[in-house]
Amino acid sequence: MNNIALITGATSGIGKACAEKFAREKYNLIITGRREERLAALKKTLQETYGIRVYTSCFDVQNREEVFTALENLPAEWQQINILINNAGLALGREPFDEAKLEDWETMLHTNVDGLLYVTKAVLPFLKKTTGHIINIGSIAGKEVYENGNVYCASKFAVDALTKAMRIDLLKHGIKVTGIHPGAAETEFSLVRFKGDNNKADATYDGFQPLTPEDIADTIYYCSSLPAHVCINDLVITCTQQASSNYLFKKS
Repeated sequence: MNNIALITGATSGIGKACAEKFAREKYNLIITGRREERLAALKKTLQETYGIRVYTSCFDVQNREEVFTALENLPAEWQQINILINNAGLALGREPFDEAKLEDWETMLHTNVDGLLYVTKAVLPFLKKTTGHIINIGSIAGKEVYENGNVYCASKFAVDALTKAMRIDLLKHGIKVTGIHPGAAETEFSLVRFKGDNNKADATYDGFQPLTPEDIADTIYYCSSLPAHVCINDLVITCTQQASSNYLFKKS
């Protein structure tokens, strides 16, 4: 059987690009997300295009019971997971700390932090058997705080810390752990952040050429394809016009 990669948040953006990249490289896939119709459509496309097998699982990573029920009860043939890509995550709102909505903060923390913890904990028994690889999708926002980033930044700082902690604690099991921290990438990220406001979302990328989901997926695959004795622990990737969270050169 082909190697198996499990990808959370696979219905759009970086997650979908990862599904396409790993399918192209002949991985069988477990793809998860909240939108069942998108999962079904992606499964059909990947199987027909690349001749691989796809298992779909529809759940919200925020819901601990849903996560553990879905993943602990994977069919035996799908439990030989080699790679876990913790991609599911989001940002909500771009208000200063004193004006931000508590509901937005809670959703970001439950998704970006709790969701990553739940999925990883549920999948770890399988990864121990395969000496697998955990790839956590963080953000440049987890390296430097920027104005009006507050709790989103905090959630991604947590992802960075958890990635480092996993790398230390799972050494004895031979499990690789890699943190990938993208800068500005053109996905549905900004549309979600601005709650469907297309004008604000589109303006985010004015004046520079952002990363694409495929850029990140290619990088993730590279990290996953290195020899068994090599592990990239931490990688920040930005477009050429971005130097950090706070430095972005935009052409007028």
